[in-house]
Amino acid sequence: MVKKICVFTGGRAEYGLLKPLLGEIDIDHSLELKLLVSGMHLSSEFGLTYKKIEDDGFVCDEKVEIILSSDTPVSICKSMGLGMIGFSEALERIKPDIFVILGDRFESMVAATAALVCRIPVAHIQGGELTLGAIDDQFRHAITKMSLLHFVTTDEYQKRVIQLGEDPNCVFNFGAINVDAMKKIHPLSKSELEKQINFSLGPRTILVTFHPVTLENGTSGNYFSQLLKAIDEIGGLKVIFTKTNADTDGRIINDLIDLYVERNPKNTVAFTSLGQMKYISTLHYISAVVGNSSSGIIETPTFKVPTVNIGDREKGRVLASNVITCKQSIKAIRSAIEKVLSGEFKDSIKDMINPYDRGETAKNIAKTLREYEIPSTTKKEFHDLSLNLW
Repeated sequence: MVKKICVFTGGRAEYGLLKPLLGEIDIDHSLELKLLVSGMHLSSEFGLTYKKIEDDGFVCDEKVEIILSSDTPVSICKSMGLGMIGFSEALERIKPDIFVILGDRFESMVAATAALVCRIPVAHIQGGELTLGAIDDQFRHAITKMSLLHFVTTDEYQKRVIQLGEDPNCVFNFGAINVDAMKKIHPLSKSELEKQINFSLGPRTILVTFHPVTLENGTSGNYFSQLLKAIDEIGGLKVIFTKTNADTDGRIINDLIDLYVERNPKNTVAFTSLGQMKYISTLHYISAVVGNSSSGIIETPTFKVPTVNIGDREKGRVLASNVITCKQSIKAIRSAIEKVLSGEFKDSIKDMINPYDRGETAKNIAKTLREYEIPSTTKKEFHDLSLNLW
């Protein structure tokens, strides 16, 4: 019997992580791949990246538009409402045996909720992680409770999913899917990359990705301005900016990026999305990654790129030795950037390992999906831990 596996994707970054798994499912004769595409993929503001999915040879079986031209909390809630309507209808048409969801964004939360109500088993990738400064943290744990299968990235996250009451026999630590895939991609040469991004890489070039801290009110503009001032104070840096996702107050940061690049055209450049190939290639040639993105924590250790993680957005994640966390202030950011750019720091991480790297992640997930016995019901027990608290 061929199992129908539907995979959800709501944005460019998430698709980049899922791509190797899509390939493994697609070539498996015992599995049938279906794609439910939504969110930023279908927004012109974020680059209509569903076209990239199709260019890669995959079929977007269902497209559900939910992004509004606003990023206030109310508009995000409205997008979630649209998602519930559209996803439930799409799942009814696809009728998958298993619904695969990665991560922790609001689109993923709604997709999992729709699947739960429709009694479709959910397989969740990258549960158990912590990002204490972002609303994604609550979304992620909620998705865990709505899922039957769990594919986590470290031992610590595996323990946390089990702490949430999940059956240990259904929690698999295969490492981070994107790390395994990135190692297999041959990067562009430096000259070819510079040609494609129309930007010359200097000896002190940094890549900046900064997202809103979504559990705080109205801090995005101030926080990002502090980062820009720290960059100005250091001086002599060339900066590649990648813009934010469709998060609350994300457009505030994107507008500040555009203004900064306009004022500093010789030393800065900005992209809505670099795309996987250019992003991975960029990691080979830059001096440091700066911001508060999970990519700076999970992916940069593979390439031993010095990284500054700013503030609390990613607080709680497992950190490799190439990552320095600093407070959200001009002084702290400047000091951290200067430290990671030093030769001493670069020498100290030469022999580091990536804690998220276990190898053959996509193959192992596809194999588990193939061998998983589809239950007749989505009921599940709560797995209690034996704790002597009293």
